[in-house]
Amino acid sequence: MSGVSHRTVAREAGLPATAAAYHFRGIEDLLTAALTRCMDEDAERMRVLAAETGGDALPRFAALLARVAAEPGHLLAEYELYLLAAREPRLRESTDRWMAALADFARRHTDDPVRVEMMVGLVDGLLLQGLLRDEPPTADRFEAILRTALVS
Repeated sequence: MSGVSHRTVAREAGLPATAAAYHFRGIEDLLTAALTRCMDEDAERMRVLAAETGGDALPRFAALLARVAAEPGHLLAEYELYLLAAREPRLRESTDRWMAALADFARRHTDDPVRVEMMVGLVDGLLLQGLLRDEPPTADRFEAILRTALVS
């Protein structure tokens, strides 16, 4: 997150240079708000998907993960929040919501707590590795891996 300043954020947002400084005391507060918003958006998408009834939701889940993986800037922001939350426990609320949403979805497919925990870690691992590859995982790839982990 180097190079981020109130001025650069305001410029990107098309706002006066003082706008970001007016709303956020320090750059850390601004970054925390932005990163938390990214994580919360994906957690909410997961929560909605986990609450859906009827049919096999795994293909929709895999498609959602593929969309997340295809947005490296957004995904990097989420993993920046993970790293910040590792150092700052007060930030773990958003990361906890993301992991809880993943676990809720997994429980639709299995009541085995080990498989649920495995799926949460598996999703994070696949997304993180996707950042390191030229091509992120496709929806078909996510679905095949997750179906094997949850159903086999």
